[in-house]
Amino acid sequence: MIRFLSREDVRQALPMAEAIEAMKAAFVQLSAGQADVPLRVTLQVPRHNGVTLFMPAYLSADDQMAIKIVSVFNDNPAKELPLIHALVVVVDATTGEPIAVMDGTYLTALRTGAVSGAATDLLARQDARTAAVFGAGVQGRTQLEAVCAVRPIQKAWVYDVVAEQAAAYATEMSERLSLPVKVASTPSEAARQADVICTATTSTSPVFDDADVRPGTHINAVGAYTPQMQEVPVETVVRAKVVIDHREASLAEAGDLLIPLQQGRMTEEHIHAELGEIAAELKPGRASSDEVTLFKSVGVAVQDVAAASAALDAAQRMGLGAKVAL
Repeated sequence: MIRFLSREDVRQALPMAEAIEAMKAAFVQLSAGQADVPLRVTLQVPRHNGVTLFMPAYLSADDQMAIKIVSVFNDNPAKELPLIHALVVVVDATTGEPIAVMDGTYLTALRTGAVSGAATDLLARQDARTAAVFGAGVQGRTQLEAVCAVRPIQKAWVYDVVAEQAAAYATEMSERLSLPVKVASTPSEAARQADVICTATTSTSPVFDDADVRPGTHINAVGAYTPQMQEVPVETVVRAKVVIDHREASLAEAGDLLIPLQQGRMTEEHIHAELGEIAAELKPGRASSDEVTLFKSVGVAVQDVAAASAALDAAQRMGLGAKVAL
């Protein structure tokens, strides 16, 4: 019997606060060498302006295993379809038996937001009160939700190249989070007022200017997941304390890091730590109130394993989903 969980089942089973704690535990295992995470297999589909990724992982300490299939097709929004589609299969690590299939589209947004929440909790100033989100899509929504789960955010800004999407985002998130969310007319208007900046776009060039990043700002950069993509200015990367999700994946895929490395503006030694090392207190986080901190994530399959396993455990307790015999 396989349990099938819909988007709504996953949402009910795994609240953001619990997802954030699951991410911290998963990244501690990753940095401790207690995870088997092959580099994801990338299947380019240029004919349809898309890419499909296959992302398996095994967390040995928790004995959890899963694989995610996720597609990003850039023409989808014009077809009134989601940019991202995903499916997660949870496997019983003791027998190899598939035990659950669940919506991975919402799970991807949830776990991506949750890891930014974990990074914000570990790196942002305690007095952070204003957030700015670049990208008014599904990912941008969970970014703000996660930041608000770990800091008492009192005001937020959103910027998107499509003004209508930013306006819809501001209306929805203001109501959902009970705080004022304003649409920024320019990237500068958003960035220069923010204590925490989140970027969740598919941009190939920086989405804000380095000059607009104030001392003490924390940045979560989660949108650029290929060597050609870039959301954060090189100057910001060079002056920031850089924390990553996974060294191997980041140095293979993160354009925000690879571009300054290729330009000779920094070396690999500029990368301060993996997030799991900070969560485990093996390396320090923020050193001062004026320090700019940058968490760069390309997405690692341990996030999906941890989130899917936590969602499945809760769904079983709550009786969510449908059980189907293959």
